[in-house]
Amino acid sequence: MFRHSYCNFNSMKQTILFTLLLLLFTSCSSVRVVTDYDSSANFSNYNSFAFSKSQIDKIEISDLDKKRILSSVENQMQKKGYTLSNTPDLIINIDTKSREDVYINRYNEYPYYGWYPFGMSMSTSYRPSSRIVGLLYIDVIDAKTGSLLWQGNGSGTLSSNKSSRDELINNFVSKLLESYPSKNL
Repeated sequence: MFRHSYCNFNSMKQTILFTLLLLLFTSCSSVRVVTDYDSSANFSNYNSFAFSKSQIDKIEISDLDKKRILSSVENQMQKKGYTLSNTPDLIINIDTKSREDVYINRYNEYPYYGWYPFGMSMSTSYRPSSRIVGLLYIDVIDAKTGSLLWQGNGSGTLSSNKSSRDELINNFVSKLLESYPSKNL
């Protein structure tokens, strides 16, 4: 009987640990995405795409980040069966913004550990911290009619580390275009 309850306890511990890890990984998702589309559009009628050069020239980010974003969008669209073309069916507009989120953290500083008399004052300090949140907007437009077919925006924390920036932008774009319809091959 003792052995049986010990096995159940280990199994229960493993289940709890797995659940906590799953919650940790899903709650720490760094990219939040919102998409919308024209439900009357027949996406199987579209085969090719191009980027709106005038819109891309207006984006106020580094040329390196522009190149990363365009490359990621191009790769994702090609994976979905669309081809880059000089005479496209679809025009892709991209825009970016950033904002600084500021947080005020409260810390209680105790001068002594353990029990201390009620007359002793506790010191509280507030420390600001911030993070930069990047916003990426992608609009897909019918090249012939100029009507908006699909729209997505994503937000996430930016990093200044080059290697993680490549991965971050690729992750950003792939999550953002995840719901974009694949071309029927």
